[in-house]
Amino acid sequence: MGGSGGFAHAAGGSAGPGGPGGKAGLIGDGGAGGAGGESVDGLSPGGDGANGGDAWLLGSGGSGGNGGSGAPAGQPGAGGAGGQIFGQHG
Repeated sequence: MGGSGGFAHAAGGSAGPGGPGGKAGLIGDGGAGGAGGESVDGLSPGGDGANGGDAWLLGSGGSGGNGGSGAPAGQPGAGGAGGQIFGQHG
C-alpha cells in the first residue's frame, strides 16, 4: 500500500500527495494507493490520492487513494485511479 501524503506545514502550502500503490507479482493483487494529505490550516488544498498498483491477469488492481480534505475553505484533493490489470484480451 502506498504511503499517505504529508500534511501542509504552513498557511498556503498544499498537502502532499499519497504514495503510489505497489505493483503486483504474477498472481498477487496491486497495492492500494495512499491517501492525500489533509490541509492543516483549512485554507490550503488537500493532497491528491495516489493511483492503485497494477496487477497481472490473475490478480486485482489496487484501489485508488482518497484525496485529502481541504476543509473548511480549501479545495479537496483528487482521488486516485484504480490499478490496471495486464494480460487481459479484450
